Amino acid sequence: MPDSGIHINIRETINSGQVFLWENYDDRWFVVDGHDIIIANQTPFEVLTFSKRSKNFFRQDDNYGKILKEITKDKIVKKSAIHYPGLRITRQDPFQCCISFIISSNSNIPNIRMRLQKLCRKFGTKVRFQKRDFFLFPEPKRLADATVQELNECKLGYRSKYVLDASRTIASGEIDLEELKKMKYDQAKELLLEISGIGDKVADCIMLFSLEKLDAFPLDTWTLKILQKYYSDIFCIDKKTISKKRYEDVHQKIIERFGKYAGYSQQFLYKMERDLNEKKWL
Repeated sequence: MPDSGIHINIRETINSGQVFLWENYDDRWFVVDGHDIIIANQTPFEVLTFSKRSKNFFRQDDNYGKILKEITKDKIVKKSAIHYPGLRITRQDPFQCCISFIISSNSNIPNIRMRLQKLCRKFGTKVRFQKRDFFLFPEPKRLADATVQELNECKLGYRSKYVLDASRTIASGEIDLEELKKMKYDQAKELLLEISGIGDKVADCIMLFSLEKLDAFPLDTWTLKILQKYYSDIFCIDKKTISKKRYEDVHQKIIERFGKYAGYSQQFLYKMERDLNEKKWL
C-alpha cells in the first residue's frame, strides 16, 4: 500500500491535470498560485512561497492515511493508489482555478498551459523569485476590465467571453468564491453554474481543486470512459455527453460507490487511465 503518512509525490500530483501554471527545474517545482509563487522541493519535502506565507497547496493537512483507507476499499482505486503513492489533490487559488478550467474547455493540457501563460504575461504582475522571473495570475478586476479583443490575443478563442463574464461576476462580488468553501457541495455548485462558461464538469473541477469539496467527481470523456470500463455493472453510460439531470444521478451513485472522498478516487483513476493511454501531461 502507499505511504499513509505525510508523503507527497510532487511530480505525480502536478502531472495529473489539476494545475497548469508550473515549471520544473531538477528537483524543484515552481507553481503560480494566484498572487503568489510556490516552490516545492521533493527531497527533503519543503514548500516556500514568494509571499512568505505558509500554504498547504498539497493538502498537507489532510488525513491522508484515513483517506487512503477509505478509497482503497475499491479494488480498482487500490490498484491505482499502489501505482501512484503520494498523489494528492491540490488546494489552489479559487479564481485562478476557475479561469483555468473555463479555458480548459474542449482543449488539451499543452494548449491550456500556453493560453494561461499568455494571460499571465499580458495581464499579470511580473515578479522575481529565487533568481527567476514569473508572472502572477491576474486579479479578477484586471480581467474584468479587459476587452474581448485583448483576451482573444491570448488565443482563448470563444472562451474569451466566458473568461470576461466570469471575471466580472467574481470581481463585482456577485459570487464570493471564499464563501463557496463554507457551503455544501450542492449549494456551491448551484452558484458556480450561474457563471457563464461553467458547466457541471468545470464546476466539479473548481470545487475539488480549490473549494474544499472532496466529494466532487468531475465527469469528462476520461472519467466516463473509466466508469464504463471498470464499473459497467454500476454505471450505465453510453454517451460521450450527459444531461444535467443524468450528471446529478451519476454523481449520487458515485458518492454511494466511492464515499465522501470520491474526488481523491477520481484523481487516482484519472491519472492511471491517462497514463495507460500514454497521454502527455506536458
